Amino acid sequence: MSNANRGAVPPPGAPVSGMTLTVATDGDMRELGVRLAGSLRPGDLVVMTGHLGAGKTTLTQGIGEGLKVRGPVTSPTFVIARVHPSLAGGPPLVHVDAYRLGGFAELDDLDLDASLAESVTIVEWGEGLAEGLADDRLEVIISRGDGPGETREVRIEGVGDRWRDLPGDLD
Repeated sequence: MSNANRGAVPPPGAPVSGMTLTVATDGDMRELGVRLAGSLRPGDLVVMTGHLGAGKTTLTQGIGEGLKVRGPVTSPTFVIARVHPSLAGGPPLVHVDAYRLGGFAELDDLDLDASLAESVTIVEWGEGLAEGLADDRLEVIISRGDGPGETREVRIEGVGDRWRDLPGDLD
């Protein structure tokens, strides 16, 4: 990095931090979710991207486990959104599947902003739709490996001041 770029402020909506992790199994993906949950607090938005079967819901199950919410956490594909209340006095988990939504207007109809401040909100298939819900968010991009097995590459990018430093215990 040149000295001219030191201290430069990234443009709004640009990642301010990031990391890429290799996840070998579904169990490892859940465990990553449990660790990630330890860094989440009310008001946090997580926008997940990845092909069908990439592991978005599996990661969300781990987050739900870590947040100690009522489950089971399953894909909300047909109901669009589910609220999982905390069993331990923490924030509820709002789990949204935006796959069937036709645009931001339909996402806005879900009234997520009404519960955003007190919940951890995860939007699967949210890329290009959910970023407008919060200036600070985590963007999680999950890709399947080319080889045999369940190996995934998980890119976690923090956007906004809240995520200037990603937690080091994720890797």
